[in-house]
Amino acid sequence: MAFIHEDFLLDNKSARRLYHQFAAAEPIFDYHCHNSPQDIAGNRQFKNLFEIWLEGDHYKWRALRSNGVAEKFITGKAPPEEKFRAWAATVPHTLRNPLYHWTHLELKRYFGINDLLSETTAAKIWKQANALLATPGFTTQGILKKMKVKAIGTTDDPVDNLEHHRAFAKQSHPTRMLPAFRPDKALAVNQPAAFTRWVEQLAAAANIDINGFSAFIAALEKRHEYFHSQGCRLSDHGLEHCFADFCSEKVAAEIFAKARQGQVVSPLEHSQFASFLMVFFGHLDAKRGWVKQLHLGALRNNNTRLLAKLGPDTGFDSIGDFPQARTLAAYLNRLEADNLLPKTVIYNLNPADNYVFASMIGNFQDGTIPGKIQYGSGWWFLDQLEGMEGQLNSLSSLGLLSRFIGMLTDSRSFMSYPRHEYFRRVLCNLLGRDVENGRLPNDEKLLGSMIRNICYRNAEQYFNFPPLAKAKHT
Repeated sequence: MAFIHEDFLLDNKSARRLYHQFAAAEPIFDYHCHNSPQDIAGNRQFKNLFEIWLEGDHYKWRALRSNGVAEKFITGKAPPEEKFRAWAATVPHTLRNPLYHWTHLELKRYFGINDLLSETTAAKIWKQANALLATPGFTTQGILKKMKVKAIGTTDDPVDNLEHHRAFAKQSHPTRMLPAFRPDKALAVNQPAAFTRWVEQLAAAANIDINGFSAFIAALEKRHEYFHSQGCRLSDHGLEHCFADFCSEKVAAEIFAKARQGQVVSPLEHSQFASFLMVFFGHLDAKRGWVKQLHLGALRNNNTRLLAKLGPDTGFDSIGDFPQARTLAAYLNRLEADNLLPKTVIYNLNPADNYVFASMIGNFQDGTIPGKIQYGSGWWFLDQLEGMEGQLNSLSSLGLLSRFIGMLTDSRSFMSYPRHEYFRRVLCNLLGRDVENGRLPNDEKLLGSMIRNICYRNAEQYFNFPPLAKAKHT
């Protein structure tokens, strides 16, 4: 039997029945990822397995470094095939790491390859996969069709002009690609030089002379409005923790002026400024009917020597142990008190906080929208079997699993769509186990409806993306 077979991860009869009848055929609603809009709009044809699989995947880069592979075979100048062979030699050492599962699930689903990847099979797999990658069905747009991706949400800076989103919207593709507004750089007054450079980019994008804080706010709102005109219905924030040192506009303006003058901003001032802006962004999202996403808990850029050499997002981030509960509650409560709390998804990175997050969402459900405040899927270091089960169990115990909006890829790789299948197998195995143990009724109508909703339909209804025909250039 092949390692990846039809009942992979499905440990019992009920799990197998639930997955094959209700989960397997559902399309994908990938509401958050980091794939390139340019690659999608340009219908990129990948030259080889390295380009589609290893080019930007820092999950694999971390494993390669852990296996003693030199950087030239990871992010350096070694030829693509040599980098692939380094990965092939590393894969047997990833046993019990989710990369071993993902690697072979992706080879199976994309290329029909059942061989286990190793130094021995590398040449054969390289040749077989590359031959398929040269065919029309394996362009970026071909992959979206192949994997039944109905919607994809990218991650975009407010200064982006979204030209690739507009171009793709004209191509009559069955997938909808819509941007997400990620204004993290707007908070960075603690890095005055980088902040000033970004403010200048914002001024150009908004066509506003940012000569003070009020103009800065006006420029951000103008870009928010522009993103909305392009079909955007999501914002996203990557934070260590929520900010809750709320201050007046006058204080925020003074801090803005200090940063623009290149002066040092204290930690308290940074928190005050970020708190003011996060409330401002929350109000904008609520007024335009957007969903706010809060990705909380990453301790980033830990290896400063390699950060300086390779830049951010290259594999040197980890789980942080920041206190989350008090500031998250204060932030959500501030928006709720203003009656401007938007639909919100909170993503946790520290398994110690699973029950904190799962309990927190119940404080701010208001009876207007099913699952208005969501405990998001297992994220980053937790988007593997144990992490997914932990998120599902805590949500089930303290909230309504049936209203959960399900999985996303959060990926920079077009090979990552089988993560949705992986999640669905984990979900059905968990539910099937409960059926076998008498903890859930053996009612296919009841369970099947919930599974289909979690896999696709809840997300489709929750995000309510507009038809692409409504997007326009302004």
